[in-house]
Amino acid sequence: MGHYAAGDVVLAPFRFRSGEIGKVRPVVVIATGKDGMLTVCPVSRCRPARMAFLPVSLGDFDRGGLDLLDESCVLTGSPCRISVSDIIGLKGRLTDTMTAEILAVVPRII
Repeated sequence: MGHYAAGDVVLAPFRFRSGEIGKVRPVVVIATGKDGMLTVCPVSRCRPARMAFLPVSLGDFDRGGLDLLDESCVLTGSPCRISVSDIIGLKGRLTDTMTAEILAVVPRII
């Protein structure tokens, strides 16, 4: 089991809706729990019409990155919890500035 921190970008299966098959996609870690769970926000290439998001590009990475040509979107209006054991791999780490921007707009999960 890896150790992750807010700002890490990892690959994991993610479901937008209950009952949907999880698609492996990049997600941004926004919080870690002692219970082996991570709070994450998915990353998408498409700008959502009805959801809060922040654009992210290769310049927003401290190390690593995504396989993208244009900017992607961190879907800040869609945080959820996943198990650390679901992580497939680490893609990179966002800058402290970008991580702080994301954390400032993500709704808190109770």
